[in-house]
Amino acid sequence: MKTIDERLLETVADLHGVPQGAYNIRKNGKLLDRKCEAGINITSKTDKPGIDIRIDAGIKNKSVHIPVIVTEDELNDLVYNDFYIGKDADVLIVAGCGLHAEGAGNSHDGIHEFFLEENARVRYVEKHYAEGKEDLDKVLNPQTILHLSKNSTFVMETAQLGGVTYSKRYTVADLKEGANLQIKESILTEFNQKAITEFVVDLNGENGKVNVVSRSVAKGNSEQKFISQISGNAKCFGHVECDAIIIDNGRVTSTPALTNLSPDAELSHEAYLGKIAGEQLIKLQTLGLSKPEAEKAILDGFLK
Repeated sequence: MKTIDERLLETVADLHGVPQGAYNIRKNGKLLDRKCEAGINITSKTDKPGIDIRIDAGIKNKSVHIPVIVTEDELNDLVYNDFYIGKDADVLIVAGCGLHAEGAGNSHDGIHEFFLEENARVRYVEKHYAEGKEDLDKVLNPQTILHLSKNSTFVMETAQLGGVTYSKRYTVADLKEGANLQIKESILTEFNQKAITEFVVDLNGENGKVNVVSRSVAKGNSEQKFISQISGNAKCFGHVECDAIIIDNGRVTSTPALTNLSPDAELSHEAYLGKIAGEQLIKLQTLGLSKPEAEKAILDGFLK
């Protein structure tokens, strides 16, 4: 089995289909390694822990990887990362955090703020992973703050698939004319784990668009809360979708809120909370899968 260091360091490897670029690797609160690239500059902050990432105008087909590894017990890591994306740039940014608690708990709070200039495009992938003794705290509290200028696009893909005992994810965004925000999150909790996600989006410019899709599975005695607040302040489009599968004694609360401050704003939401459909299990079992295998196949497809 790969160690947590190996899992996180893979994010800066030459993976198929991932454009090359810059990286910054942080381990136990300190810089482990860094690489900059023409048009992509990474510098350490001088007033607080964290980095500034500046991507020049027009940069395309490049990536930035910023994995964080926490393996020390009783370490509460806090980092502030600011991203400045130049006009017409188009980049992939990968942020991963791995926690390993063996003798005591630990945590990581990553506060990421993005400033996208006109026509900039970012695909942002954020994955969280934790391992170690189940009864030890492994806490993640990521915050993402987005400022989208005219006709910019931000595609955000987040995943937290087990191991994290408590997380509170907070995402806030303001969109100008023609800006486009697409969010997809996947969450799996089990045992006594708890996960909270909250999205606050202000559509401030004409033809702005936001689409939030959440897929989650709550197993064991775990608990999840999904909160969204979308405000349409101009002619715009906003949609929120929250689907959750509940297994055992898992609990999920979905609280979507829409505020229409313009007669031309089109806002909608939908939610589904429930168990795996019995006919789905039966169909897969008739194809030769056991009940646990059928259940796993359904959950894996659901969380993709």
